Amino acid sequence: MDKKLLDILVCPLCKGKLEYDAEQAELICHFDKLAFPIRDDIPVMLEDEARSLPAGD
Repeated sequence: MDKKLLDILVCPLCKGKLEYDAEQAELICHFDKLAFPIRDDIPVMLEDEARSLPAGD
């Protein structure tokens, strides 16, 4: 994942910072408890495509 792209991407819901999880190929918003997938090196920043994270994460 391109570092410059990671620096400018924000959560589409809360506009908060995202954490890159290379192992799962996801961008994580801890505030909204969502993980946005990265497919073919392209972040899919749609709420309908994101998976919900457990409450403890």
